[in-house]
Amino acid sequence: MSPSRPRSIAILGAQRFDPSLGTAVAALRVSGRMAIITAGWQERESEDSELCEHLGGRAINLRLHARAEEVFTDDPELRAAHRERQEALRHRQDFYRIRLEHALEAERVIRQRAAPAAILAEQAEESAKAIRELDTWHLGLCEKIRAEFEARVDLANRPSVARHRAELAALLDGCKAVAIAGGQVATLLNRLLLFGMADLIGTRPIFAWSAGAMALSDRVLLFHDDPPQGPGVSEVLDAGLGLLPGVVALPQPEQRLQLDDRDRVQRLVQRLAPARCLALPARSWVIWRDGRFTHPHEVIELCADGSHGPLTEAT
Repeated sequence: MSPSRPRSIAILGAQRFDPSLGTAVAALRVSGRMAIITAGWQERESEDSELCEHLGGRAINLRLHARAEEVFTDDPELRAAHRERQEALRHRQDFYRIRLEHALEAERVIRQRAAPAAILAEQAEESAKAIRELDTWHLGLCEKIRAEFEARVDLANRPSVARHRAELAALLDGCKAVAIAGGQVATLLNRLLLFGMADLIGTRPIFAWSAGAMALSDRVLLFHDDPPQGPGVSEVLDAGLGLLPGVVALPQPEQRLQLDDRDRVQRLVQRLAPARCLALPARSWVIWRDGRFTHPHEVIELCADGSHGPLTEAT
């Protein structure tokens, strides 16, 4: 069963130094208690005082990371199965990365060859198509591994998990909205899926930033054009919750994207098509409602010709 979609989702830039969450909350006229999810912070999950203060002291932390640790302590069989699944995903990611690096290098070489323009355009499109197909294949494999794991351990009905899901549902009953912070995206996504948070959140508005915004999309893309360890390769990590369909969230573009490199931007957009690529710098936010974006504020959309510009409400 597909999760019910929230009425409104606000995705935002990083909140640590220059928060815009309060502005987005006010734009959606959300009042009352809000649930917060900081599982991406892992062991620092409880260090939420600044976030709670920013929300006017009306927040309750759902403690998904701590709850997951309790589940795995109480249910060794599930812990072992989860570790086995994670190991399988890691191996698949390694092999996918090898294929991806070769495909990206082939694309780079092809784009540098001398040939008539029509032939070059044809070959560039075929290269982009091959990379898209590789991404899609890897994404499908990740979804298959997760689905098999959930069926094998009967995750939806497992007592160790069901108890926490019931507690979370009770906590959410008193909340008008949910805020999902950033952090380690794989950890955050795993905890959201473990507790079936998409269904529990239901139609409540969601405010999500950084890894939180990435986790809401159809697919999570790890990206960095200029990482400290060497040349960057953008890779699909996994499927997201699918609550923000047709969008790839790209947080912290100030540090992670070379937006002045038109060729690089064009290749990324072509690869991720038909999804829209939205870069979320600090102070940016936009609201997704009924399949369209409203109230865009400093969000950057990457375009198919390699350019980029402000996301507008009319697009």
